Amino acid sequence: MRFISPKIHGIIDFLTVAFLLLSPSFFDFTGGLAIFTYALGGAHLLLTAFTRYTVGIFKVIPFTIHGAIEFFVGIILIVLAYTLFNKNADGKLFYVIFGTVVLLTWLVTDYKHSRHRPKAK
Repeated sequence: MRFISPKIHGIIDFLTVAFLLLSPSFFDFTGGLAIFTYALGGAHLLLTAFTRYTVGIFKVIPFTIHGAIEFFVGIILIVLAYTLFNKNADGKLFYVIFGTVVLLTWLVTDYKHSRHRPKAK
């Protein structure tokens, strides 16, 4: 049931970058939580810009690798919520939800979409 195309996923990626970069101000994150969230936004921007899909700028990273990275990041964010941000209720809740959304997006994205396209004649 993978119904999100690479193009739609790319749009979601850019919206995710904006969300991450605006979150510290919107949710009043400070200190390490804010720094981590800004850094994650920057890292996601780089991943998005360097991925080989419709919205990618430099098209270096295969979309399947992009998916694998997002899968592991989703898991790591949930683990960090219960370790690094365990004593910060806002950070814990934010990263449990955000990590879950990342995993759900991974679950419904067709990372092999470009392989299923018929070749041009």
